Amino acid sequence: LEVKNPLDVFEQAMKNIQPQMEVRSRRVGGANYQIPFEVKGQRQNHLTMMWFVAAARSHKGMGMADRIAVELTDAYNNTGIAVKKREDNHKMAEANRAFAHFARF
Repeated sequence: LEVKNPLDVFEQAMKNIQPQMEVRSRRVGGANYQIPFEVKGQRQNHLTMMWFVAAARSHKGMGMADRIAVELTDAYNNTGIAVKKREDNHKMAEANRAFAHFARF
C-alpha cells in the first residue's frame, strides 16, 4: 500500500473532474441548438466543485466527511459520479459538434 500526499490526491481528483467543454442552448432561426463551448478558468473550477459536492451528497447512509472521502477516492481513480458527469458533458459536446459554428453569434 502506497502512501500519497493528500494535497496531490486532491489536486489530481479535481483535474479528473474538471470539464473542458460544455453545451449551452442557443436559439437560432426558431430552433434551439445545444452549442458546445470551451470551459475556461473560474467557471471550470466552479463546475468542478459543484459536481464534486453534488456527487458527495448523493452517497447516502454515511456522514458528509465519509461521503467526501468516498467521492474523492473515486475521482482520483477516474470513477465515481462526478467523473461520470464530466464524461456525459463531454459526450454531449461531441455529439453537438456540428453546431459549433453557431457559437460566434
